Amino acid sequence: MHDRRLMPANGRVAHVSLQGLVTADRFVPGRWHRVIAPVADLLIRPNGPRDRQLLFGARVLVLEEFEGHAFLQAERDGYVGYVALGMLGPDAQASHWVSAPATHLYPEPSIKTPEVARLSLGARLTIVTEHGQFAETAEGQFAIARHIRPIGAWADDPVAVAESLLGTPYLWGGDSRDGIDCSGLVQLSLLACGIKCPADSDLQQARLGRPLAEGEPPRRGDLIFWKGHVAFVSGPDRIIHANGHAMAAAEEGLQEAIDRIAATGEGAVTAMKRIAAPDG
Repeated sequence: MHDRRLMPANGRVAHVSLQGLVTADRFVPGRWHRVIAPVADLLIRPNGPRDRQLLFGARVLVLEEFEGHAFLQAERDGYVGYVALGMLGPDAQASHWVSAPATHLYPEPSIKTPEVARLSLGARLTIVTEHGQFAETAEGQFAIARHIRPIGAWADDPVAVAESLLGTPYLWGGDSRDGIDCSGLVQLSLLACGIKCPADSDLQQARLGRPLAEGEPPRRGDLIFWKGHVAFVSGPDRIIHANGHAMAAAEEGLQEAIDRIAATGEGAVTAMKRIAAPDG
């Protein structure tokens, strides 16, 4: 059974790789673009509900323009959906990523000038030169140099990344410092460490790491799954997760969370998994 979240086809159009596998009016190779808004909602349909979000600089393969939106597939994780056309620009290969929880872009190399954008951890930039504490982007804007790192210079502890996002407000489908959900927190933290990660908790449970053996104690960096929910183990009997109970990315006791979630009727832990080392 095809997963609509990862299937670059909508009946009108499909990616050429699906020829002979799905029905569509036409098959296209698509065109690469990138997100130019600080955060772009990835929608189930034009003007429909949010599935996930994409950050500034994310590369996307556009298959069709329809009702003011682009039907596309994200390079980050293969997720498919619709993004408003005004949030997309020409393709560009990023050289750096935002490693601080959040940062600003400025029109000049001065923090006293009004900022032109607020970017989340994980946003991507094309840097052409540096000016002291500033790094200039290909668009002629300026980022704080110590808030960014070259692509490939990843963080080494996803839990530390998640800890830097504590207090971020909970947002269903959110993937940024402005608002985040449980799977968004896990994905953003793992990607910051160079570890490929799907967007939703069911896909994360299916694809990430190995199950802990019976009796094997969880350790920092392991993932704990419930139906529709995921958390990082942050320490002995401690977890970090973005959750609707706290309405934020928050830390709490593991057993406390297990008991609380069970008491709400949302079920027991479905898996504990240990994720692999960063790619490369």
